[in-house]
Amino acid sequence: MSEFARVCVDAMGGDNAPAEIVKGTVDALNESDKIKVWLVGQQAAIKNELSKYTYPEDRLVIVNAEEVIDPNEPPVMAIRKKKDSSIVKGLELTKDGTVDAFVSAGSSGAILVGGQVIVGRIKGVERPPLAPLIPNVNGVSLLIDCGANVDARATHLVQFAKMGSIYMEHIVGVKNPRVAIVNIGAEEEKGNALVKETYPLLKNCPDINFIGSIEARDIPKGDADVIVCEAFVGNVILKMYEGVADALVTVIKKGLMSTLKSKIGALLVKPTLKKTLKGFSLEDYGGAPLLGLNGLVIKTHGSSKSVEIKNSILQVIPFKEQDISGKISSNLSQTD
Repeated sequence: MSEFARVCVDAMGGDNAPAEIVKGTVDALNESDKIKVWLVGQQAAIKNELSKYTYPEDRLVIVNAEEVIDPNEPPVMAIRKKKDSSIVKGLELTKDGTVDAFVSAGSSGAILVGGQVIVGRIKGVERPPLAPLIPNVNGVSLLIDCGANVDARATHLVQFAKMGSIYMEHIVGVKNPRVAIVNIGAEEEKGNALVKETYPLLKNCPDINFIGSIEARDIPKGDADVIVCEAFVGNVILKMYEGVADALVTVIKKGLMSTLKSKIGALLVKPTLKKTLKGFSLEDYGGAPLLGLNGLVIKTHGSSKSVEIKNSILQVIPFKEQDISGKISSNLSQTD
């Protein structure tokens, strides 16, 4: 096994590529000596950005890929046609074992399709879910699924719960993580057809610590460690989280600047307030891993800046050290 966590980064993916992607990569390399990075994309553009920084050159490899998959392209067609794209080449490096993980802020559809078609699912995994960490008042929860499977079945959600529990225990360090299913009420008989079918399966699953339903308003309170839902609901929750966080920051800043007294008070509370609000910044938790694949694929926001890219790269270290893919494979093979 390699001494490094080997990470391939899509230099051309996202709204801020390649500048923010390269900066995040350099920051990650300078922060940790446990990683080695393959930057894949248009070589000339990558080298131009790298010329601005000092970094350990022996731990950075440039892989040329001239094509770029646009977010508006049909994912399946893009994966088939653009073999020289940064996404396809990055996923192929993950498939053949050259790297342990692929990080991209590029086309969500192409990454989800390519992850399954190129990297491939772990035996026994029915649907790989996207699983970002989201902040709460006590720390973080894992939201699973947030965008990969909008038409999930009950058996898929049970697997999400199992994979999410493994991730939270071994990556975040939460022992016996509490698992809850998103619902419109706490009562067992509530919910749509999918929730009603899934609830008893989760309740009778010996591999997880199922605590019942959770309403959306209780997610920020930290009432559960693993939040299970299908992708439509999960994506709405995630986007609402982001929107409310941005709105609160705007409102708080406006209020603090409204009068002379509030401005004076703002100077006094600024350090503490800044630290507190930083805890609710999603970018500090890296990207969303696509769990259940033969290699790790991490999808970051299309608008990602360098800090989210850096943290997405660094989160590969514990994933590899704890052999999360191996643990998922072992768990599902025992129960299928």
